[in-house]
Amino acid sequence: MERRKFIKDAALTTAGVTILNFPIFGRNAPSNKVVVAVMGVNSRGNYLAKSFAGLPNVEVAYICDVEDGAIKKGLDAVKDAKRKPTVVKDVRKLLEQKDFDALIVAAPDHWHAPAAIMGAAAGKHVYVEKPCGQNPYEGELVSQAYHKFGKHIQMGSQRRSFPSLQQAVKSVREGVIGDPYMAKSWYTNQRASIGTGKKIAVPSTLDFELWQGPAPRKDYTDNLVHYNWHWFWHWGTGEACNNGTHEVDCCRWFLGVDFPTKVTSSGGRYAFKDDWETPDTQVASFEFGDKATITWEGRSCNNYPIEGSSRGFIIYGTKGSLVNKGGGDYKIFDVKNKLVKEVKSEVEADPNNTVSASGDIEIYHFANFVNTIRGEAKLTAPVDEAAKSVLLCHLANIAQRTGETLHCDPTNGHITNSKDAMKLWRRTYEKGWEPKV
Repeated sequence: MERRKFIKDAALTTAGVTILNFPIFGRNAPSNKVVVAVMGVNSRGNYLAKSFAGLPNVEVAYICDVEDGAIKKGLDAVKDAKRKPTVVKDVRKLLEQKDFDALIVAAPDHWHAPAAIMGAAAGKHVYVEKPCGQNPYEGELVSQAYHKFGKHIQMGSQRRSFPSLQQAVKSVREGVIGDPYMAKSWYTNQRASIGTGKKIAVPSTLDFELWQGPAPRKDYTDNLVHYNWHWFWHWGTGEACNNGTHEVDCCRWFLGVDFPTKVTSSGGRYAFKDDWETPDTQVASFEFGDKATITWEGRSCNNYPIEGSSRGFIIYGTKGSLVNKGGGDYKIFDVKNKLVKEVKSEVEADPNNTVSASGDIEIYHFANFVNTIRGEAKLTAPVDEAAKSVLLCHLANIAQRTGETLHCDPTNGHITNSKDAMKLWRRTYEKGWEPKV
């Protein structure tokens, strides 16, 4: 489908209304315009800027980034839009501006929750990429901000907005595979070594002070920016939160579970000897009392597929199974493994695309956010719900780092059996940058 038409159709579909519901000026009435600012536009944010700018009656008014090359990419992404965005490097100064409605956050993980909280406190709606926090504590904080400031905060759990998967969840709720009780999810890639970084002078094109923002200060190394920060605990959250969040979220969604009672994890950094700190191989398990269990397998450096796909999930029930291969697709099998239904994705997914693994079908999610701001829809991934899935991935990382089996409070996910593990519930912050709600 041609991208422009797909964007228009997706926007109308997620609104759940027709053009006839609008006043005489229709969907493009000035009162229906949504103006956004995008923070972090080197990679994922670049795609977000282009996608939001392409939605009906949406304008990208500001680009916010701390690196000159990324700023150029962001401006290029919206070069065909009617409005040319203003560049503001410091998000604090950006949030002083009164002429935009929503902040889109796609900066590195250590910025997600602080920026989202600052945005909501400044009266802005917020779309924040996953994970919604660099640690469990930040997930709790941004959820509190969602309720305190009365602004919409949507997390980038895009699959929650895919019409096909919404229908799949409905079918599971109606008993198409009986009682669902187990879910298996996975992500594989063929990532190269990041080597051993050297301390060098900060490039003149980068404001490293602002890049670090809330995180305690460290020296700049030549293997950190732009992408490799994902694999350092100080900045990132590993593959579990980087990609596992999506499929783990689907597993939790389909099973209808919230907080776990028990979490285990095994794995390590096996493929290379370098600066990479987080696991490149990880198998995590989440138990939900006597109701259900979820597993996630992550292989960052071996791309041998499962079920023929680099990512996906399977829901097992008492009368059958449902299989997804990373996009809006799914197959349903009966108890004898006979295919009874197949739904193909509207857009072919590219599971290892670091910018948009699901392709333009993600536009349903962006449109849901915009249409909720307009009062035409409800968020499909409000941050207080999305944070539950992110927490599972954080707990997997904590179990991995401590080597402990974690027992958790099923009402909030807090670890009940290990003070050492709870020390990883939150981080320290650079003085003056502590996020507050």
